[in-house]
Amino acid sequence: MSTGDRFQPVPEDHFTFGLWTFGNPGRDPFGDPVRPLPNLESIKRWLGILAEIGAYGVNLHDNDLVPFDASAAERDRIVAEFKKALKDTGLKVPMATTNLFSHPIFKDGAFTSNDPKVRAFALHKTMRAIDLGVELGAQVYVFWGGREGTEVDASKDPVTALKRYRECINFLCEYCIDNGYQIKFALEAKPNEPRGDIFLATTGAMLAFIYTLDHPDMVGLNPEVAHEHMAGLNFSHAVAQALEAGKLFHIDLNAQKLCRFDQDLRFGSEDLKGAFFLVKLLEDYNWPGMRHFDAHAYRTEDLDGVRDFCLGCMRTYKILKEKVRQFHEDEEIQAILRELNAGDEPLETRMAQYSRANATYLRDQFGYSDVADRATRGLGYERLDQLVIELLLGVRGS
Repeated sequence: MSTGDRFQPVPEDHFTFGLWTFGNPGRDPFGDPVRPLPNLESIKRWLGILAEIGAYGVNLHDNDLVPFDASAAERDRIVAEFKKALKDTGLKVPMATTNLFSHPIFKDGAFTSNDPKVRAFALHKTMRAIDLGVELGAQVYVFWGGREGTEVDASKDPVTALKRYRECINFLCEYCIDNGYQIKFALEAKPNEPRGDIFLATTGAMLAFIYTLDHPDMVGLNPEVAHEHMAGLNFSHAVAQALEAGKLFHIDLNAQKLCRFDQDLRFGSEDLKGAFFLVKLLEDYNWPGMRHFDAHAYRTEDLDGVRDFCLGCMRTYKILKEKVRQFHEDEEIQAILRELNAGDEPLETRMAQYSRANATYLRDQFGYSDVADRATRGLGYERLDQLVIELLLGVRGS
């Protein structure tokens, strides 16, 4: 790859990876690890690799860095070495989160567990993890409720479970306020896996939940490509809903075959058109957040393959960003869009806000005179979609 390659990632692109992504050992439910399990020394080596290939930063769960049962002295030693490695490489930690799903204590949930002592421990663990995130400079704190769900619906009252979930998020908001932490929360939805069903299964459900909290201004969303695709949904639409509501605080980029298990594939490796429209949405609205890749290399890969995976995620985003530029500069595409969006300003002004006069006009004067014409008029979407396909295939644009 030449130094003049315009798709070479640079820190200004704000690409980030989780410690759990490049550190994924390739273990799955049917197979043992194929790569070494991560430790502090391997993490530090990977920080150097990520800096070399142009990443901006790394994100982490608490136990990605500090073992679950580490002593206070061991914790402080690990964090000090990690901070030195960050300083040496120039990488940042924009986001942190808590692992409330791996340890057996969370087998039936953390914030929604029936056992108050489990819920208390989940709060204890999260407060300590928030402290770590703030110490490392994180500005966003993500909550993924991986065990907040059921297989046996008789085991939990879902209304009570959501009440407990709300109480815990409210408690943690107050904890941050009381400690003067300048950090925002981002909730991450997933329909299932590892639970049979997970509460608040989609981005839209999470968005509705936010407005029931005591501090909704502090809490936003962290939508993930794979999680919405597991439910067969259009990810760009979920992101647009979060963006339009001012609640897109973070985002997890990866790839996924529709309605499969959570695959966390290299960004853009599936549904290239969907990935294009996601990049277009983020870039068209100049979204200022991190482009975080929550994915991992195929189980077939060695450590060189993991490097290729990380670089591939970033390069694909930049290539698609270039395709977005070509889309906006393509005269034929833009001519179709101008015609489709020609609008009618006087009419739209009447519809934009209710008044008795506007209602009277729409009810009594705006009638059926051109219904037949508009009902039979073709919109040219076949041509428009084909032009996008040709652009993505490289036979249009420059």
